[in-house]
Amino acid sequence: MGPVMNCIGNIGFVIIAAFGGYFSVKGLISVGVISAFIVYAKQFSRPINELAQIYGQLQTAIAGAERVFAVLDEQDEDKTGTELKDGPAAVTFRDVQFSYVPDHPVIRDFSLSVPSGKKVALVGATGSGKTTLVNLLMRFYEIDGGEIRINGQDIRGISRDDLRRNVAIVLQDTVLFSDTVLNNLKYGRETASEEDVKQAVRMSRCGELLQNLPQGWDTVLTGAGESISQGQRQLLAIARAFVADPKILILDEATSNVDTRTERAIQEAMQKIMENRTSIVIAHRLSTVRDADIIVVMNHGEIVEQGSHEELIARKGKYYDLYMTQYAGFAT
Repeated sequence: MGPVMNCIGNIGFVIIAAFGGYFSVKGLISVGVISAFIVYAKQFSRPINELAQIYGQLQTAIAGAERVFAVLDEQDEDKTGTELKDGPAAVTFRDVQFSYVPDHPVIRDFSLSVPSGKKVALVGATGSGKTTLVNLLMRFYEIDGGEIRINGQDIRGISRDDLRRNVAIVLQDTVLFSDTVLNNLKYGRETASEEDVKQAVRMSRCGELLQNLPQGWDTVLTGAGESISQGQRQLLAIARAFVADPKILILDEATSNVDTRTERAIQEAMQKIMENRTSIVIAHRLSTVRDADIIVVMNHGEIVEQGSHEELIARKGKYYDLYMTQYAGFAT
């Protein structure tokens, strides 16, 4: 709207200048009359341009209001359901189907059993559906078909609060809050003791980070952790998962933003916390999943291979190609 009105105003200026010059050459009007007409045209177009700017602001406000009301009209999550049974946490995916957009499936007839206390790694190309499976397990989305069970319980019958209380997830994109480091660490389990927090800090190699902060773990993170690096934020997220002490641990590229030496130290710590705990690891760097009990290779929402590292290498299939691409310099 604004550029259109400016263009119309400039066209009027050109018309006045052209005809005014012609009439002035013919002696019909003086140069002063031309100047007066130009001033009149500017004065006439100024309020119209201001109205155009206001119209643009109104359009922006209307668009913002639509988004606000869309959020307000969104249905609350259903928090009803039973509690998760005590005991080991075996996860079973059975004929799971899911699509973000109808008729464009992301997960197709996916079936997988994750034994209790075992470490299962999901690998595959970007877009193969690895993170989507985690979102389905956490009930961020509801499946279109099939079922997901934990200890034989269908997760659709478990309350979301209790389900997420027993699952800790560390994402590639870290989310911290504008609060103290201690409150961020205890977010998953507010009843955690000081000794539990200290142990989690030691296991996640956060000790040096806390020493460099002005007030230790009482330091307030401003702007959701903008004052520290992405790698340091990821270390805090890993420590938070350790504090939560969950039945199921999910790591989605959890060490992608830390250096190699720190990553190795964190992996050693993770081996301790993963003992007798069901773990699902998503990784593109295959060196981080070689010790997994089961490696699942995904492609377009389906399982193409499954087995241990040695078994998959011996088959020389999709996993072998991925491994050799990373470590033998093969062209992608």
